[in-house]
Amino acid sequence: MSRIQPSSPETSRRMAKVRQKGTDAEIALRRELYRRGLRYRVDYEILKKPRRVADVAFPGLRIAIFVDGCFWHGCPEHASWPKQNAEFWRQKIEANRLRDVDTNERLRSMGWTVLRFWEHESPAEAAETVARMVAMARSKRYASPGTHEKN
Repeated sequence: MSRIQPSSPETSRRMAKVRQKGTDAEIALRRELYRRGLRYRVDYEILKKPRRVADVAFPGLRIAIFVDGCFWHGCPEHASWPKQNAEFWRQKIEANRLRDVDTNERLRSMGWTVLRFWEHESPAEAAETVARMVAMARSKRYASPGTHEKN
């Protein structure tokens, strides 16, 4: 597959300025998690080769959270396919999707729980899902075989 170039240097510069870390959606989710008393790591490197970084992680519990941008990851609800240099953008977005699937598979094979949210999803609902998964992971982690709780 040949590498297609952006349509113009101006377009390339403009797209390079788009945030990759600390997006509004990520910050909103982090605020919700913090408000619920959850403490986490930000931009946590989970894999070295190939390098993969979770937007939010609970390393001790092996939970990785990704907040995917609708444009960059091809959201089925909100994805827009640019008409200018359409082949370049289609390849770029499809490569992102394939990388996401690969990341999910690699992490799950290593025992991680992977949670992905779209940027348009409610931060409160996403935080509720994360909180449930953290609680489940903690209960599994601290439950020791052969012990019973007293009533």
